[in-house]
Amino acid sequence: MDKDLTETDISAIIEMALSDDVSFSSIKEQYGLSEDSVKKIMKKNITHNSYKHWRKRVKLFSDRRKHYK
Repeated sequence: MDKDLTETDISAIIEMALSDDVSFSSIKEQYGLSEDSVKKIMKKNITHNSYKHWRKRVKLFSDRRKHYK
């Protein structure tokens, strides 16, 4: 996450990460961010409870879908 991101970029990344249709690899292609960087952005910019629910959902879907997040 060394790259300087605008508020617009951060909002777009959060929206992409919250979407069930966008993978971490898609975010990396567009913004050059690793999965860990996306997690840090999410943790910093959404509520703790929302972050926990998001991680749980991503983990659940990743167990079901090989190419999901």
